[in-house]
Amino acid sequence: MLSKYTIEYVPQFRTQAQTHHYAGDDPVACQEFLTELLEHGYHIKQIRHEGVDLPRSDFDKMIRTAGGVLAGRSICASLGISTEEEHHRFGFTG
Repeated sequence: MLSKYTIEYVPQFRTQAQTHHYAGDDPVACQEFLTELLEHGYHIKQIRHEGVDLPRSDFDKMIRTAGGVLAGRSICASLGISTEEEHHRFGFTG
């Protein structure tokens, strides 16, 4: 059975670059995984939904959301504020 979401990514190591895959059915878990990939600077090659490559606009939307979550986390950690205050003041966490 095909997973609902599949992400192809490459960790940035100095030697061999080997493609890895994440597969899951939960869109929230997929979004969280994308956030972690961005946080660690991994190269995100492709996102598929039910085996079909996402259109660029949908791919960009998922990356933009993950970037917003990452920015919100960084602001909360740096300023020592809650996610609610961060959202009210800066609008990233949602």
